[in-house]
Amino acid sequence: MGCSTGANTGGQTVAGCRSNGTCGTGGCNKLNVFNWLGDMLLPPGQAPFDVVEVRFKGTRKEFYRNKEKLELKTGDVVAVESTGGHDIGVVSQVGELVRLQLKSKNVMENSDQIRILYRKAKEVDVEKWNSLRDKETSVLHRTRAIIGDLKLEMKLSDVEFRGDGKKATFYYTAEGRVDFRELIRKLAEEFHVRVDMRQIGMRQEAGRLGGIGSCGRELCCSTWLTDFKTVTTSAARYQNLSLNPAKLAGQCGKLKCCLNYELDSYMDALRDIPSSDIVLKTEKGRAFHRKTDIFKRMLWYALETEDEKRTSEQDDASSWIALSAERAKEIIELNKKNQFPVALADKKYVEEIEEEPEYENAAGQDSISRMDRPKKKKKKKNRGHRQGSNRNQQQGQQQKPQS
Repeated sequence: MGCSTGANTGGQTVAGCRSNGTCGTGGCNKLNVFNWLGDMLLPPGQAPFDVVEVRFKGTRKEFYRNKEKLELKTGDVVAVESTGGHDIGVVSQVGELVRLQLKSKNVMENSDQIRILYRKAKEVDVEKWNSLRDKETSVLHRTRAIIGDLKLEMKLSDVEFRGDGKKATFYYTAEGRVDFRELIRKLAEEFHVRVDMRQIGMRQEAGRLGGIGSCGRELCCSTWLTDFKTVTTSAARYQNLSLNPAKLAGQCGKLKCCLNYELDSYMDALRDIPSSDIVLKTEKGRAFHRKTDIFKRMLWYALETEDEKRTSEQDDASSWIALSAERAKEIIELNKKNQFPVALADKKYVEEIEEEPEYENAAGQDSISRMDRPKKKKKKKNRGHRQGSNRNQQQGQQQKPQS
């Protein structure tokens, strides 16, 4: 991820615009790419690569051929060929970097899929393009109302107008098949455009809408993540996470993409840790696996005695025995030789386990509530007792003999 423009600091161009979202490429987002081949000099006699990459609304990017040999740079607004008209987009990549991008997308340089770039957008084109973008929100709300009237089982997430205003693409999500022929007819009559209904996935919808995740940061799919890999519940099992759908699911309703981020680290750590399916055998009975701390390389086992057969639901966590991975592997090797140790935990391993790290408070704060003033408890006065004592004093004064 990086911005495609550069900041001039002291005569030197630094990667990244550092303009807090006001750069010429439309803001620092995942569609911007730093052109690390921009300063490369071409060999004598070689013409610049005539294919450029143009980005549109959302995450859509396409390649166009610059037949007119226009001098283009990243951030230029251009008019490009489209089916039955033209579209307006922003140049995202130029030069030799586009050649590498074509190779990564498996697109041939002479492919018919590469359309023509007409010209740089005129002021009239840009004004019309901006007015269409401002119109998309009202069209989105109106289309949702029409969908509600038709009682269609679909969710409309975004609307995108083409640069010439003759075509509109409606992005929606649905669990099943939707018959939207009546919807297309009503939308064409009301907005006077060609209607293209395009179904997208739940993750693509979340990337278009954006939001804040449970981690407190912006969604990965709306900031930098462009390819969505398959996420399964096995990733949560390897990381010893609770299989709670409410915690494992993201705003898209699918499993969180971040479950795959640390999976390789857990897989590497688990290679040297005994499997949880292995039962340890001792002279006191069998021991079943209950818990694993992967990075501390600690395993907890519960003994099953002959007098009492306990299951995992009946186990008390206080009776679990903590073992290091080395001690567990040692017992497994003894069991393979039909040897059974007297106890699970050896003395030297117990001493290593009981050592706890000492943490120091780097901020020098003893307690969070150190600045709070303790509340003084008010003494409760017994009003009835006070009145009774006053009454006794008055009676004693009346009964006192006069001298």
